[in-house]
Amino acid sequence: MFRRLLEEQEATDHGAFLGRFKAAAGELAELEDDPGLKNLEPALSTFQAWLYNGRHPQPDARRVLRHWLGYSIEQLWGPAPDGPLPGPDPLFGTTPTTSRPNSGAVLHEMRRTANMAAKRARDFAMGAEQGHIGPETLGFLRDRVEAIVTQYPRVPLPAIWDEIAEAQDDCFRLIESGRARPSQTRELHILATLLSFHMAKGSHDMGDPQNAMIQARAAGVCAQQAEHPGLVALTFGLKSLITYWSSKGTQALHYARQGAAECPDLHGTVAVWLAGLEARAAALLGDEEAARAAIQRAQELREQVQYDDLDHLGGLLTFPESKHLYYSVESEVLLGNGNARIAALAEEAVQRFSDPEAPDWAFGDLAGAQCNLALTRLYSGEVDGAAEAVRPVLDLAPAHRNRGIVVSADRVGAALLRGPARNAAAARDLRAEIEAYSPNRLALPR
Repeated sequence: MFRRLLEEQEATDHGAFLGRFKAAAGELAELEDDPGLKNLEPALSTFQAWLYNGRHPQPDARRVLRHWLGYSIEQLWGPAPDGPLPGPDPLFGTTPTTSRPNSGAVLHEMRRTANMAAKRARDFAMGAEQGHIGPETLGFLRDRVEAIVTQYPRVPLPAIWDEIAEAQDDCFRLIESGRARPSQTRELHILATLLSFHMAKGSHDMGDPQNAMIQARAAGVCAQQAEHPGLVALTFGLKSLITYWSSKGTQALHYARQGAAECPDLHGTVAVWLAGLEARAAALLGDEEAARAAIQRAQELREQVQYDDLDHLGGLLTFPESKHLYYSVESEVLLGNGNARIAALAEEAVQRFSDPEAPDWAFGDLAGAQCNLALTRLYSGEVDGAAEAVRPVLDLAPAHRNRGIVVSADRVGAALLRGPARNAAAARDLRAEIEAYSPNRLALPR
C-alpha cells in the first residue's frame, strides 16, 4: 500500500519522495517539539529498500511516514486493496491528499501553550519556597532527572540537550544557595551527579571529549559528596567510556579498574559494567589474557546481581543483559575473533535490540551491535553480508550519529582495507560511503 500511495502522489522518484518526506518531518518536528526529526533524510538505497524489498523503516522514519500518509506502518506495509483505499486512521497524521487539518494546528498550539504554562508554574513554585527548599522544589527537579534518564538512550541528543543543561544549572544553584537541609543536600548532590553524568555523555556524543571529562569529574565530585558508592563507580565507568571511544585504551583500562577497586562491595549492574568496560579496553590494547579475565569476571558478577537504585532508574544507569552481550561481542571483535560462535553471538546482540519498545532499547547500542556484526562478517570475507549489517547505521540521520556510532562505523571502514575482501568493488563502494559518513555526524549548534 505504501508503493500505491506514492504512485498516486507521483512520489516514487527519490527526489520527489524526499521533498515530501522532509516537509512532513518538519511539520511533525514542530507538532511534537522534536527538532531531531528535521534532520531525517532517507538515503536512496533506504528508500528503494522500503519501496521494493519490504524493509521496515526505523522508528523515527515510521513516525514521519504515519504523519504524512495517514496510515499505520502495518497498513502501509500490508497489501494494497484492489478497489478504493480505506480511509486514513485518525490516530495518524493527515489524509494522503490534503494538508494537515486545522485540529492538528490547534493541538500544536495547545501543547506549546501547555509547555510554557508548565515551565512558568514550575519557576513560580520553586521561587515561592525562597526561605528554604521545600518538597515541591525537590520534586520538580527529581521528575526532570527521571525523565532525562529515561529519554536519553532513546532520542537524538538535540531533542533533550537544553533540558539537561537547564536542569543541571537549577540543581547547582539550589546546592549553592545554602537553603538546603542536610538530607536535602545529599539528594541534591545525587541529582547533580546524574545530570553531570548525562552532560558528560552528551558532550562525548557530540565529539567533545575535553568538556565530557570536565563534566565527568564534576559528576565524580558530586558523587563523593553524596557518599553514594554506586554513583562513584558510575563516574569511573563514564571516564573509561569517554577515553575508550577516544582510542585511549590505557586510560580506559585504568578508570575501569579504579572504579572496581574503590567500590568493591557493589551488587548492582554498575559492577558488571565496569568489568565489561575493562574487557573492551584490554581488547582495544590487544591484551587477550586481560580481556578474557574481565569477560569471565563480568559473567560471574552478572550471576550475583542484586538490582539497586540506579538499576531501577534505568537508562544509561543500568547494564542489562542485552548490553552486556554487545560489550562481550565487541571485545571479541576487537581481538580479531569472528568465528562461527562469535558471529552467532553478534547476530543475537543485534536481535536483542530489535524492538524499539523494549525498556532496554537504545539506538546507540543497536548501531554498535550492527557494526560488530558487520565486522564478524568481514572477517569471513562476506562483504555483502557486512554491507547488509551496517546499512541501518549508515542510514541514521545526522542527529543520531554520536561519537560511538561514528567510531564503530569507522572500524568497519578500516576492516574493509584488510582481508580477502579488500579489493572487491562492493568493498570499495562501502568504504567510500563510510568515509563520507563522519562529516555528517552529530553536531549541536554553538
